[in-house]
Amino acid sequence: MSLETKVMEELKTAMRAKDEAALRTLRAIKAAILIEKTSEGATDVIPEATELKMLQKMAKQRRDSLDIFEKQNREDLAAKEREELAIIERFLPKQMTGEELETEVKAIIDQVGAKTAADMGKVMGVASKQLAGKADGKAISETVKKLLA
Repeated sequence: MSLETKVMEELKTAMRAKDEAALRTLRAIKAAILIEKTSEGATDVIPEATELKMLQKMAKQRRDSLDIFEKQNREDLAAKEREELAIIERFLPKQMTGEELETEVKAIIDQVGAKTAADMGKVMGVASKQLAGKADGKAISETVKKLLA
């Protein structure tokens, strides 16, 4: 089942339940899908990898906004971001824990043969591809830095 189909089903459910947070978030996802479908060179079917990137970008935007609102003590706005983030994360694959991420990155470091922090680019290239959707890019980067230091 495509992301668009899942979102449409969830949207119907949210409308019936009059769930404003879900409606707001699902409409944002639907809009992002439509933008992707109508972009130059796009086909009618969006590849799963593109859907995943789109959702990750939306989740990252919500996390960044949440951090800002919490620093400014704007709990009203932070609550909205938390609600939206929770809904977006339902469509993302389960995220790796810190230990799982560290284990995977160690394996990638061994595979690439990296020894020093100068090899970070090699490791990040492979890690970003292998761990796409499973871990946040910032978390991957921090783990690689820590292990190569």
